[in-house]
Amino acid sequence: MNTSMESEFVLHCVVDSSQRNYTIAALIFIYLISICSNLLVFLVIVQNHQLQTPMFLLIATLAILDILNSTNLIPRMVAALISDYLAVPYGPCILQIHVEAHILAVGTLTLSLMAADRYVAVVYPLRYPSVITNQTVLVCILLINVIAVIFVIPLTVLLTELPFCQGNILSSCFCDYSAMVQKSCTEDSKFLTYLSGLTVIFFIDPLLLILFSYLRITLAALQISSTKERKKVFSTCLTHLLVVCTIYIPLILSYLLPGTGIILSTEAYNTLVMVGNTVPPMLNPIIYSFRNKEIKTSLYKFFMWKTAGGN
Repeated sequence: MNTSMESEFVLHCVVDSSQRNYTIAALIFIYLISICSNLLVFLVIVQNHQLQTPMFLLIATLAILDILNSTNLIPRMVAALISDYLAVPYGPCILQIHVEAHILAVGTLTLSLMAADRYVAVVYPLRYPSVITNQTVLVCILLINVIAVIFVIPLTVLLTELPFCQGNILSSCFCDYSAMVQKSCTEDSKFLTYLSGLTVIFFIDPLLLILFSYLRITLAALQISSTKERKKVFSTCLTHLLVVCTIYIPLILSYLLPGTGIILSTEAYNTLVMVGNTVPPMLNPIIYSFRNKEIKTSLYKFFMWKTAGGN
C-alpha cells in the first residue's frame, strides 16, 4: 500500500444541490451578523467602565472568540460551496484545525468560568468581591489559553504524522481533524484516542462543572427570601444557560450522534456541523443584548452617542 504526505487537501462540501445557493447566502448573512453583533458587544463593554466587571469581561472574551471562530470557518465554507472542490494547501488546512481546536477549548473553559462566577456570587455573596476580581478573571483567561495551547499542540503534531493512501479529497466544508483521520490509511488508535481525551477535558468536564454550578445556584436561589432578587438570579443564570445550550447542543448533535451508531448521510452531517459551528456565534450576542439589562442600556446609549456625533 502506497502512502504519502499530501501537499494539499481538496474540500468537497456535500450539501443538497438544490439548497446550495441558499446555504451560501445564509452563511454570508450569519457571518456578517456574527461579526457586527459581537464587535458591537465588545466595543460597548470596552467603552463603558461600568461594564468592566468580571462577568462582562468574560462576555467580551466570548465575543472575541465568536469573531475568531466565524472568521476561521465561514469564509472557507463559502469558498468550498462556491468551488464545489476547493484545494487548500497543507499548512493552512492544519492551521485551521489548530485554531478551531484552540477556540473550542478556550470557549468551553470560559463558559466554566462564567458558571463559577455566578456560583460564587450567589452561594458566597460576601466573598465575591474579594475572590472574583477583574485581575483574577484576566489571569484565568490567560491561564486557559495557555492550557489550550499545551493540549492542542500535540493534536497538531499528530496531524503531521498522518499517512494518506486514499487520496486527498475530504467530504467536509472545512478542514476537520476527524475527516482527515478517517481519510488516512493508519490503524493506529492514538490519533482518535487523543481526540477522545481532549473531548473529555474540554467538552464533558466543563459541561459537568457548569451543570453542577447551576444546580447549586438554583438550590441557593430558592432560599432567597426576596422575590425580586430570586428572579434576578434566575434571569441571569437563564441567559448563561441559553448560551451554553447554543454551543453544546449543536456540537453534541453533530459530533456525538455518529458515535452512538446513528448513521447520518454526508449531507446531513455537513449541515449539522455547519449549524453547530456557525449559528452559536451569531446567537450569543443577540441573547446577551435582549436578556441583559446593562448591555441593552449601554447599547442604547452607544447608539444615541453615535447619533449625536459623539458629543
